[in-house]
Amino acid sequence: MKRLGRNSTKQQAGLRTTRGLWMNFDEEQLVRIAMEAGTAIMDVYESSENLRIETKDDESPLTKADLAAHNLITKELLALDPYTPIVSEEGRHGDPFENEHAWLVDPLDGTKEFIKRNGMFTVNIALMARDESRWNPIFGVVHAPVTRTTWLGGLDYPAEKIDDHSRTKILVNDSIGKRVRLVASGSHRTDLDETFANNLGAHDLVRMGSSLKACVVAEGSADLYPRFGPTSCWDIAAAHAVVEAAGGRVIGPNCKTLDYDLVRDVLNPYFLVASSSHWDEMWSKNQS
Repeated sequence: MKRLGRNSTKQQAGLRTTRGLWMNFDEEQLVRIAMEAGTAIMDVYESSENLRIETKDDESPLTKADLAAHNLITKELLALDPYTPIVSEEGRHGDPFENEHAWLVDPLDGTKEFIKRNGMFTVNIALMARDESRWNPIFGVVHAPVTRTTWLGGLDYPAEKIDDHSRTKILVNDSIGKRVRLVASGSHRTDLDETFANNLGAHDLVRMGSSLKACVVAEGSADLYPRFGPTSCWDIAAAHAVVEAAGGRVIGPNCKTLDYDLVRDVLNPYFLVASSSHWDEMWSKNQS
């Protein structure tokens, strides 16, 4: 990976960030890294009948698979570019405020789903661009190890879905049907979720875990994913980039595009992943 300064005028194949910078990288390398992390996770998933589970300071679970994927991703990203900081759920390398970019990683998004062995967990890798103290995702890869499915996309990169049989461009479905297709968490459900769903009227509800919920909106299989439960920046940023590349939206409580804090407060506010702005008004009325 080659890093270019602010004043470089040479045209390069790469991502243009929100601050006008260019950063070269091969997106296929990120796909490869996510898939290899998925293989490391599956080695644990398929071999451990009695999975050892630790508890982190925030009372979230931690497994051998989380650490194996974290170590692999960190090693491979540093091999691509030793200068760009890495912020991972399981640790940090470098200082994000010393760079215009940072990698944001959730090596195993959906550890609870992993423990339940329902297959609904992912590997999330996002490239973030800094805007003063806030950060925006400009490219993301989400890989589902069990189904061997990968979603990717970002600024100036079309959203794509890869599986064992095909590689296709994806777009949200922004047409409004008679029944809204709502996707929601299988592990976190609140009264606000119920109120939001009821206000939709006729709808079909699918429950699933991890950032898969945002990815199914990106590919047009669902219309909305409201999130009123707790999440951190690494839970959604990679899928956020894919959703926007597919023509969708990820907005916070104020109906503005969600941005992130990678350092001081990694927790996200409520957010909505939507196929279009059609739902903004209803979303703004369902915050309390």
